[in-house]
Amino acid sequence: MTHVEDELADQPACWARAASQAARYAKVLPTPGERVAIVGCGTSYFMAQAAAALREGAGQGETDAFAASEFPHGRRYDRIVALTRSGTTTEVLDLLGRSRGHTPTTAITADPDTPVRTAADDLAALDFADERSVVQTRFATTALTLLRAHFGLHPDTAVTDARTALTEPLPERLVECGQFTFLGRGWTVGLAHEAGLKMREAALAWAESYPAMEYRHGPISVSTTGTATWMLGDAPGGLAEQVRGTGALWIAGRLDPLAELVRAQRLAVAVAASRGLDPDSPRHLTRSVILAP
Repeated sequence: MTHVEDELADQPACWARAASQAARYAKVLPTPGERVAIVGCGTSYFMAQAAAALREGAGQGETDAFAASEFPHGRRYDRIVALTRSGTTTEVLDLLGRSRGHTPTTAITADPDTPVRTAADDLAALDFADERSVVQTRFATTALTLLRAHFGLHPDTAVTDARTALTEPLPERLVECGQFTFLGRGWTVGLAHEAGLKMREAALAWAESYPAMEYRHGPISVSTTGTATWMLGDAPGGLAEQVRGTGALWIAGRLDPLAELVRAQRLAVAVAASRGLDPDSPRHLTRSVILAP
């Protein structure tokens, strides 16, 4: 098995452990009513989008998500939460440094023995979810699970559904498709973006992602025989029929949306294997982006 296969298979156990530790980190994670920004880079940014939508949708306070490099320093927040697997990403460390002394910061990381330890005011360490692969799978979903549990939004079915996602066969003809579109609504838009990123990173595949209602405003034009459209979460009425009408393969999200992301991770690995690619070593990528001064 590749590292990424081993790591994505470990997600149910990691999620259960993260959910059990949510109370341990309650004092350093956002409290109801706080105005919060959640930031990250790449995969972590998409998890930030999902977490922000979940928290604000639950009425726990205004919550924004930003790529760390695009953070609006003129805005005031009660807390900044940074998602960083490596604890070394330049843009995240720069943001934490600029925020010191005027905005409390918390970093959720897989490696607390890195510069993020001193850059952030507080840490939530998920070292049990660290990864050897460049491509993120279990750390990202485990960090989001920690936040879901902290917000009181982690369903008991999530871990069970993740196990199902790992054992059920992928839909027929899916691996052979030449283009993949992932759709979400609300908090699952971030998951759709992450599913598309996994396909591009691991399998060098043509993959796109959109809010589900926006898909009909142009992107549906690429759907045809030999393409696939995958919905993470509940689909808007009539969308499945429209996609099937293009000749594309429609994949409905039946499981918890985070478990659906696990299925998409499996698809990325399967497509990579079918193309003779090593998903542990994606082209032009490194585990952490560290910029020269």
